[in-house]
Amino acid sequence: MKSRYLSFGFSLVAFCAAWLGAGCRDKKGTEEVHDVRGVIREIRASDKEVVVRHEEIPGYMAAMTMPFPLESMDVLGGAKAGDLVKFRLHVTATNSRSDGFVVLSNAPATASPAVVLNDTNAVSLYIDVPELKRGDLVPDYVFTNQFAQPFRLRDYRGKVLVFNFIFTRCPLPDFCPRASTGLADTIALLKSRPGVPPDWRFLSLSFDPLTDTPEVLRAYGARFGCDPKVWTIGTGAYEQLQPLGSHFGLYFARNVTPDNQNHNLRTVVVDAAGRVTDILVGKEWTAEMLADAVTKALESKP
Repeated sequence: MKSRYLSFGFSLVAFCAAWLGAGCRDKKGTEEVHDVRGVIREIRASDKEVVVRHEEIPGYMAAMTMPFPLESMDVLGGAKAGDLVKFRLHVTATNSRSDGFVVLSNAPATASPAVVLNDTNAVSLYIDVPELKRGDLVPDYVFTNQFAQPFRLRDYRGKVLVFNFIFTRCPLPDFCPRASTGLADTIALLKSRPGVPPDWRFLSLSFDPLTDTPEVLRAYGARFGCDPKVWTIGTGAYEQLQPLGSHFGLYFARNVTPDNQNHNLRTVVVDAAGRVTDILVGKEWTAEMLADAVTKALESKP
């Protein structure tokens, strides 16, 4: 079965602005509050998220398309897809939430044409890579690690592999930073569990190779306590990154403008024979869940 993941998101250039400490802080100094303005592209009620093609958030995030978490759907105040809105983005060290939505207009924020979901003009070169499910063999791809050394996915055969996808400049704490913290916590948990063999490895792949050089990747790893003996942080050419991501429904494309980027998350567990044993979609998984998935994969027969 073939999957056609048409991408409207992820540029390899200018994905996210770095944390610069801008925005208003609450009186306790524990929360930043940013004013955001943009066009609602999609409302994901089941995930309590709203996808907004927003303008630049000065000092915090470049103009792009991002999903913003909602505590409840009521905070949208009746706003719908296509509406131009303003709202507040609250950011702490570990979470973000949005509220205070006000509809400004039902027209696009700019006169330039907006890229829509599944826009055929933004399709990647690899629309026909097969969708991979549990039990499927993961093809081999070539990447470069944080020490500028090349490696292949097949190098992990004989060990359970966990891999995910990140950008080191991603600012929202409940997206890439949460995923990386989750991997670090899972590694610590696996090391602490008695009787768990050490035949597992972790891999984080950046889709921003122009920015995420080996030096940047090493610094990012240090930020999360990366042990390079068990956790590789790498990147690679578009022709290697894109099909691997598309196997699992990761959206991105070459030469897509920053204001049409999107952000979705996948964490994949592969057994020692190179077969998919689990796919964690989104950000709500825990270290315990992932550690259990790794333990289960360690028990599978080659």
